Amino acid sequence: MSTTTTVQQPQAYPSTAHDSASNSSASIPRGPTTASLTFYAPPADGSTPWNYVETPPEGSPQRNYTEHPHPVLVSDIRGREREFEVNYHGFGVVSGIDSKEKEFTSDDSIRTNYYPEVEETIFKHIPGAKRVILFDHTVRRSSPNAHRAPVNRVHIDQTAKSAKQRVEYHLPNEAEDLLKDRIRIINVWRPLNGPVVSSPLGFAASDSVPDSAVVPVEHRYPHRTGETAGIEYSEGQKWYYWSGMTNDERLFLQCYDSKDGARVAHTAFQDPHTPENGVGRDSIEVRALIFG
Repeated sequence: MSTTTTVQQPQAYPSTAHDSASNSSASIPRGPTTASLTFYAPPADGSTPWNYVETPPEGSPQRNYTEHPHPVLVSDIRGREREFEVNYHGFGVVSGIDSKEKEFTSDDSIRTNYYPEVEETIFKHIPGAKRVILFDHTVRRSSPNAHRAPVNRVHIDQTAKSAKQRVEYHLPNEAEDLLKDRIRIINVWRPLNGPVVSSPLGFAASDSVPDSAVVPVEHRYPHRTGETAGIEYSEGQKWYYWSGMTNDERLFLQCYDSKDGARVAHTAFQDPHTPENGVGRDSIEVRALIFG
């Protein structure tokens, strides 16, 4: 059964000075919970699945595939952080990182102030990383008019095909040689108004999600078409979250690894134990090509 902890002793769940004061006094859902996750379901007509990243062409839906909600047990890794490793489970965590960037409202400021920190964190905590290219980021906010909101759909950001395309797109002159070595794509995720109370991020252990449940989906940009993966529900999937994530904590989400193959399905979800007045989660994810 899921539990809630009223944060009255900061030393028990450390946060930075920049954590949201309103969240710090709220009851944060803790422990295992059962939540309905939104899994992939194929297009009714059997066609190739696709979705548009931005506004679709007039008369077209945003996507042509459908959804399959299914209840799953989501376990809390709080207090178990050292049990999980990126190369095997597809996710890993670190804490105690302060940020020079405070507002996260300007893309230029994020690239100038936050990107170097992310790069340093990757080199320090991802074994074998020799070169890092941060190729984009997404800020998500829970406000009604937000450009990007938390995604309540189980997915993986990259496939083997799109990872190769990423290298060719961002490093065209070096791609042929780079593709001969190990390539990883890892998202570095953190809240902006932690500790997280509502819309926590759920993630599944890589070895619990069979390849048969991973479905390539055309990811249509205005200027090109990439590929993401929808995830079908299958028995035996092991789902986790990190309760009450604070602003000084980082979650590594590995989307592709050409060597070990670990990749992590993930999604925002609604914990039924979230208090009615729980503040909506804001977050940022920075996506990195990692060589070596």
